[in-house]
Amino acid sequence: MHAVGFDVNGGPEVLRPREVPTPVAGPGQVLVEVAYAGVNYGELQHALGDFGPPQGPGGVDVPGLEVSGVVAALGSGVGGLAVGDPVAAYLPDGGGYAEYALAPAEFVFPLDGIPLREGGGAALVLTTAYGVLTGAARLRAGETVLIHAAAGGVGSAAAQISRALGAAVVHGTVGSAEKAEYAKRFGYDAVHLRSEFADRLRDIDVVLDPVGGPTRLSSLALLAPFGRLTVYGEAAREPDLTLPVLPFWKSNRSLAGYNIGDLARRAPRTVRGHALSAFALLAAGTIRLDISAELPLDGAAEALDAMRAGRNVGKTLLAVNPRLR
Repeated sequence: MHAVGFDVNGGPEVLRPREVPTPVAGPGQVLVEVAYAGVNYGELQHALGDFGPPQGPGGVDVPGLEVSGVVAALGSGVGGLAVGDPVAAYLPDGGGYAEYALAPAEFVFPLDGIPLREGGGAALVLTTAYGVLTGAARLRAGETVLIHAAAGGVGSAAAQISRALGAAVVHGTVGSAEKAEYAKRFGYDAVHLRSEFADRLRDIDVVLDPVGGPTRLSSLALLAPFGRLTVYGEAAREPDLTLPVLPFWKSNRSLAGYNIGDLARRAPRTVRGHALSAFALLAAGTIRLDISAELPLDGAAEALDAMRAGRNVGKTLLAVNPRLR
């Protein structure tokens, strides 16, 4: 089958078109014929070597953490799905930048009333946004939320989910004025430049931070009593912070983390629950996924290069086989 992959770690330029074996569905697995693959920061990390060197068949790794498409085959023991069903899937082991992708059955979600195109960027983004807010940050109705990387796929979804969960005020931060204009469409009360938010905000109940570095450190000082700083990424690729514990006690602050890969290994039912809750909001029209760019599969390197340079907003898709219905 046709795919895009890499056999050496590096920047997006290491991704190239490849011909690789079509996977076969084993017990508890679903083979998906891919219509769309979502583009995520995790795929850039995969290429850069954050997950280790390539170890796939023939020394080639195929990235891609979420897809939509139709069920092509079911492994033994899989129920509730049939060949031809439209689905979205989270792929904890990657493989989405290809014509076919293999997913654990528990991470395959029927797309009832949701178009394949929208579903292609939903499984990872919406599950992460919902899981960060409800699992790690434990958002409660009436609270104030600050979302860094407000114009990104997870950020734009998290703003809408925060509203659906009853947040009273939702702030966002971005890296440019252009991104601020884009982010405003998702219901933020205010969107601040990342260089200015620390001087403007106080008493925030929940901060969502996929950025790290100085942004993370500045956010700690803004927390309200019992406020939670929730970490779910490290886009700035800054050295890890070394934080003393006593200030958390003395200022009634909390630090939490969310990593969907770890949850997929240790609490897959939790991941599935977060995903189903988020997909229900999407199907009802309570939230929407803004697809801002669509490229062919062989444009994967271009898509990741835009992400590395911070040019992306919303959700970027790779159109693998958009003729699927």
